[in-house]
Parts: sequence; structure tokens; C-alpha cells
Amino acid sequence: MQSRREFLQLATITAMLIGGKSWSAVAAKQEISENDLLKFDSKGQITLLHITDIHGQLKPVFFRPPSENFGIGKYEGIPPHLVGKVFLDYFGIEPNTPLAYAHTMLDYIPLAREYGKLGGLDRTASLIKNIRAERGEEKVLLLDGGDTWQGSYTSLKTQGEDMLEAMNLLKPDAMVGHWEFTLGQDRLSELIDKIDFPFLGGNVFDTEWDEPVFESTSYFEKGGVKIAVIGQHFPYTPIANPRYLVEGWSFGIRPEIIQKNINKAKKNGAEVVVLLSHNGFDVDQKLASILDNVDVVLTGHTHDAIPRAIKIKNTLLLSSGSHGKYLGRIDLKIDNGKVVDFSSNLIPIFSDVIQPDPEMARLIDKIREPYEEECNRVVGAAETLLYRRGNFGGPWDSVICDAIIQERDTEISLSPGFRWGTTLLPGQKITIDDIYSQTSMNYPEVYRTEMSGETIKNLLEDVCDNIFNPDPFFQQGGDMVRVGGMTYTCQPKNTMGNRINDLKLSNGEKIESQKKYTVGGWGSINPEVEGPPIYKLLENYVSNEKIIKPKYNNPVTVKGI
Repeated sequence: MQSRREFLQLATITAMLIGGKSWSAVAAKQEISENDLLKFDSKGQITLLHITDIHGQLKPVFFRPPSENFGIGKYEGIPPHLVGKVFLDYFGIEPNTPLAYAHTMLDYIPLAREYGKLGGLDRTASLIKNIRAERGEEKVLLLDGGDTWQGSYTSLKTQGEDMLEAMNLLKPDAMVGHWEFTLGQDRLSELIDKIDFPFLGGNVFDTEWDEPVFESTSYFEKGGVKIAVIGQHFPYTPIANPRYLVEGWSFGIRPEIIQKNINKAKKNGAEVVVLLSHNGFDVDQKLASILDNVDVVLTGHTHDAIPRAIKIKNTLLLSSGSHGKYLGRIDLKIDNGKVVDFSSNLIPIFSDVIQPDPEMARLIDKIREPYEEECNRVVGAAETLLYRRGNFGGPWDSVICDAIIQERDTEISLSPGFRWGTTLLPGQKITIDDIYSQTSMNYPEVYRTEMSGETIKNLLEDVCDNIFNPDPFFQQGGDMVRVGGMTYTCQPKNTMGNRINDLKLSNGEKIESQKKYTVGGWGSINPEVEGPPIYKLLENYVSNEKIIKPKYNNPVTVKGI
């Protein structure tokens, strides 16, 4: 409980940091309207709408795009591995515009103050209803790319029920999953039984009988055209997340199974084949280059956002960002069972511009009402911009690493390279909602252990290969593990075992391979980990520090890329 003195002190500092300005953008300043966002070159008989990686965010958010998004090998320097001015130039976007703000980190703070938050499922619902009305529901297919039921205070407390209710109202036609599996098999089954649409994934098999666990394909007729949607769950779930949560299930990319399901769909009369995937952008770029007869890949997992679909061979590939910031759209014109024309767009959901859908807004209020007071409880304020997304980390990650070192009394801290987690502007209050948006998960224990310098290096090398292996089929998701209390040099283009060098403690002392160091971390995939939950630890740290900024910046020096 804050004392009155602490409350007034925090309020004074917050006012000083934000200069007394309101965070909510004025629509008149933005020079954009809901009609502007909905403008589209409609084509043909079919409209595909795509949302993905919402991560439990029911309400509008700030989410800063990354400063680093490195591609390796043949994927270097092409979408989605473009940031900043290079991204704007490639896609023909003018700087200091709404689209520049939505897609890049350039001038992020002033543009965020001008254009406000993005997302909010009530705004998403408005856009979807408008498009369904304009095109006719019989032409529109809405698909959810997964990572929907995890990532917020309410999603943790309800174990995904909040997002399930909201998505049932939004009425997607199918979904796939990744973090959904971290709810555990029993809870996952309960929720699947409650959704009004299929949970598709042809790449998960029972290890005892080698039989598919889920349906692979759903068939739809839209605009007089037969469409097959083939689902693909995140292929490395038992590696990136605890295996014990999916015991008895085998995952994998399984391109041969995908091709088999495509062939079956075509044999069953599908004129259009859509792969609804949670593989990640580069995995799906490679798949699009080797699969036959797949017309569209709607990809997720890597949180990449590109303004329009790219074409690989005869396949359109679109990634629709994360945290509810965007709604992806592809229109298809079909003639004699072939795609003969298309148009595409990624609609940024500017929350101050779009009129909330009343029905969804009421449901969100109902879902959050039991938790609203706790969610809005203020525990501190951000002195600097706090964000997470980036290949090697962001200030929020550094704060979490600082908290682990202080609260668990360790020399070094490790924090998983999760891509989910929203952004706070300088001067914004830090609430319980914000704490859980960085840490909400079902295996949150903060461990404390000893590791040799050699073990630390090998761990970093292993994670680095998962991210920067030149073959996307060996990239297992996430960004680089974040570190606190130490620094190192990374050369992503080097071979396995030779990417990580110059390991030092933050005081400049060299980390010795045979010496033991006290290390704290969270998000361990091992069973029976002991320690306080990360969200309680972070809350305690922020409550004590009050005004938050990282103690150490840029712990990683990147070379050769």
C-alpha cells in the first residue's frame, strides 16, 4: 500500500516527466479517419482477414517496433529483416507519418504522443464488421494465427477464458496455436471445447499411435469459391516451452505432411489453399519456396508486420504483426480455380481514430471488471522509454534483469527472449497490468543457481544458433536471451560455437570458463523449478525503486552484420 507521501512524490515526478500533456492523441491532429484506414482496392470474390499474436491484449497498447531484426544468409536485407529508414524506403512510406509510426521505431516517442495507442479488440471488431458489411459476410474469412490466449493479467487469472470469450464474439473461422499449449493439455482441451471455430494443426501427432492430435484442414465456401484452410501449430513448442505441458505429443514443421494435406485439399475440390501458420516468417518463406499449390500463407509467431503481402513463386505471404496493432487483409480474384489477381494491406488499428464496437466494448468491460482495480494499481513510473522487442533485448528486459539481480542477490541474470510485452513512454505510470504484460505465464518461477563461465557461454551459443542458423528450419523461435550483470560480443554470421566472445561481468572483469557464478533467471522449461514468480518479483522491485530505468544499457556488442 502506498503512503500519501509516496503517492504525491510519484505524481509530481510523473507530471514533470510528461510535461503535463495528455497521452491520448487528438484525432484532429492525426489527419486520418476510420474511412482512411478502411480504404482498399477490393478485388475478386474472397477477402481473407488475419490477426495474430494478440498475446492477451484486450485494450489498446503502445508497442515499439524493433531497432534490430537481423536476417541471416539468403534472408539478410529482405522483409521482414528491415528496420527504420530502410523499411520506409523499401515500402515507400514517408517519415513522420502514421504508417511510419505504426511500422518503425523512428521518432517513436513524439509520434506515439501524437498518434496514440494502437489495437484494442473493440476497435478490431469495428473494422471487421465494416469490412464484412462492405464485402458481404459470404465473401469474408477471418483467421486467427495464435498466441491469443496468453500475455496479460486477465489471461493468466482466467487461464485463457477472457480471450476465448472475446474471440467467440469476434467470430474467426479458424485458429492455430503456440502459447495456448502452455496452459497444459487439460486446460487446452477445455477451452477448445468452448470455442465456436476449429483449432487446426496438422503437424502435431500422438507419440504412442503416431496419429494426428488435431484436425489439419477446414473447408469453406466464400464468394462461390471453395477454400481449404490448413493449420500449422508452432513446430518447436516442446523445445521453446516446457515439454511436460505437451507430454505425448510430437510437433515439427513436417513439410511433407503439409504437402500431403494440400494435395488432399486439392483433390477434395479446393480452388484456394491457405496455410494458417505459426511457424514464423522465415520458416514460411522457405516453405513457400518448396511447397506446391499453396496460394496464401498467413504467418505469425515472429511478430513481424509488413504493409503488404510479398510473393514467393505463386504464393502470397503476409505477416500481421502482434498485440492487436494490425488487421491483415488479402483480397483474391479467382478464375477457373486459379488466383488471377489480388490486393493486400496491413491496417494499423489507431485506437483514437476508430470508433469502438459497442458489443465488444461491453464484453471487455465485463471481462475486466473483477480485476480492474488491481490491474490499474500504480506501482511506479517509467523514467525512460521501456520496450522489449529486438534481437538482443530492450530496456524492459534490462529492468527485469536488474530486478532479478537485486531481488535474488545474483551476479548475473538471464531473461528469456520473449517477443511479447507492451511499451511504456517516458513518464507513464507503471501498473500491475504493465507488470503482467511483460511476465504473464504459467511457469514464472525465478530460479537461483550456480553456473560456470563455460556453461554460460555454451547456453548463449545454443540460443544464438536457434536464432541465427542460416537454415530457417533450424531456427526455433524467440529473440536472444537477455543478460544482466554481464556483457559479451556476438557475431551472428559465425558458425555454431564461435558466435559468442568477450564475456565479462559488468565491472569489466573477464568471465572465466572454470569459475562459478551465481545466476538468476526465469521461464525455465525444466519441471519443478523453485523460486518466486517473476511478476511478483518485478512488482516488488518497481514498487521499491519507484522511478524505473535500466541500470545498464547495451550489454551486447554485435559485429559482422
